[in-house]
Amino acid sequence: MKKDIILQLSVRSIRLNFLRSVLAAIGIVIGVVAIASMGMMGANMTMSVTEQLSAMANVLVVKADTGGGGGFFGGGPGESSGTISKKTSSSSVSTKDYITKSEFDDLLRAAGKYGTVYPLYQTSDKIQVGDNQGRAAIYGMREDDMASVLIVDQGELPKSAGSVVVGPTLADRQGLTLGSRITIGDATKNESVQKFRVVGILKQKGMSMDLNSDNGIIMPEKSYVGIVGGMEQYDQVNVIVSDIKNINTTKSAITDQLNRKKNVVSIQDSSRMLESITSTVGTLTTFVMAIAGISLLVAAISIFNVMMMSVTERIREIGILRSIGTQKSEIRRMFLYEAIILGLVGAGIGAIMSVILGWLVVLAMVGTTDYFFTYQSLIYVPVSMTIGIAICIFSGVYPAWRAANLDPIEALRAE
Repeated sequence: MKKDIILQLSVRSIRLNFLRSVLAAIGIVIGVVAIASMGMMGANMTMSVTEQLSAMANVLVVKADTGGGGGFFGGGPGESSGTISKKTSSSSVSTKDYITKSEFDDLLRAAGKYGTVYPLYQTSDKIQVGDNQGRAAIYGMREDDMASVLIVDQGELPKSAGSVVVGPTLADRQGLTLGSRITIGDATKNESVQKFRVVGILKQKGMSMDLNSDNGIIMPEKSYVGIVGGMEQYDQVNVIVSDIKNINTTKSAITDQLNRKKNVVSIQDSSRMLESITSTVGTLTTFVMAIAGISLLVAAISIFNVMMMSVTERIREIGILRSIGTQKSEIRRMFLYEAIILGLVGAGIGAIMSVILGWLVVLAMVGTTDYFFTYQSLIYVPVSMTIGIAICIFSGVYPAWRAANLDPIEALRAE
């Protein structure tokens, strides 16, 4: 019975100081929403990236081993920070940064039975479409490889030296349509400038490790070599493994064939990229959640202040309760109940709001809510609630202890 009376006294205190209690609970609401929303955003971003990378987990990118670890992954629009310049067969530097025809033949022998193997030329340069200028990734491919790798959404694949296909993202950005003319090169830097006609727009591919066709210009091998040079000096070789179970076998076969005496090539797959991206996203999510946690720290100070004020205002009441035989433990519980009630109300409202606002945040930042109602995402709601309630209880411990240890006689003398 005493416990019920003590709980009623706690509820009565919150009701009498309703506005002050509401403001303290709002701090918990904000903290719970902030932590849960940021956690769900990070989880959804990680799962979205993971699925996209898993879809291309059967792709191996082989590049010349330059001793520096190579790039992160191939196919991006900024493969080269410079502009197009003629390649020569006798490089002035000691490190070879391309794969030769004989090395490609060895690659084909090693990995050809496991899937599709094709070489790729790539660079980037200034382009101009009408009055619009910019930069774009430029790829060179053999015609047979184009037919087996590329999927055209509009038009057709290039059949002449002056024709190219472009990715849908680049087409949207530059306003390209079938028949548009693209000027490649920078005349201000004494480069050879050539014009090409768009004969095809590729189907949207999304994130890709082997070939970023969405944002690139793809032309036949002869056209590419004509403006860049370096015939049969491939920037990378892509291996699309037919059965993902053979990924490690394929990597071993390539390594055994080409890297027996020294490291001639380096092999990259999506697992390395996936680990790096998920690690980065996880770090950023933790950092953002830590910043969001500051709001809970502010809420803890607010709860502490509310409880200390409650103790100060109720010193005489505490003296009366102690004089009629109320135990110290019951006084402590009375104030802890107040903190717990504030925590439960704030965390409960915060949980409801975090689901609503979290969904909006994920939609805005990630672009998809396909993974929102999953365990990995929604787990942040109870986690943030637990943190909010724990902070409330922690903030109420000292005020409760102080109230329980007041001298009854001195408390009765208080005005």
